Amino acid sequence: MKLLPLDRLAHFELAAGWLAQEENSQWLDFGNSRQVFTPALLKIMAQRETHFLRLYTAHDEDTPIGIVGLNNVDRNFGTATLWGVAGDKSFRYRGYTGIAASNLLTLAFRDLGLHSVNTWVVDHNSSQRTIERLGFRFIGRQRQCHLIGSRAYDRLLFDLLPGEHREFREVGHGAQRRTRTRATRATDTEPVFAMR
Repeated sequence: MKLLPLDRLAHFELAAGWLAQEENSQWLDFGNSRQVFTPALLKIMAQRETHFLRLYTAHDEDTPIGIVGLNNVDRNFGTATLWGVAGDKSFRYRGYTGIAASNLLTLAFRDLGLHSVNTWVVDHNSSQRTIERLGFRFIGRQRQCHLIGSRAYDRLLFDLLPGEHREFREVGHGAQRRTRTRATRATDTEPVFAMR
């Protein structure tokens, strides 16, 4: 698996297309109730130090299949918010989003020097399992704050410190192995988690 910077128009258009799909956008919140991004807005985000965005690939391929990112990167406090979307649905349920998020977290703690990364997931979204496998700890519930259609759902809040981070390695076709635990099994994650 590779993490690729968003550095060309085709990347921005591809990622914006994924984020615009209702099956993805309904789980996201880009602030001010914004759930859809344009290629131009993604390009602006990619140029700011408060965002760290990467496309991810399957295996050693060069074709992106999803996007993971850190928003609200604050280097003074050493914090950020993690989010991710599986773009190419033919790769869903193979664990790639979890592996990409794990690789991004390694960069966040090692290269960016972050001390705490947070994320959230809508209460009934099964991507909560990915968040927990990554080592995130449940820290609270924000009640009835996320609208899908006309129904309000809770957001489950999580955070992670560097010593709690569980690195995943690619084993076979997307299966994950945690390097700091004994368990080995593939994940069945939903495509989307967190965004602030």
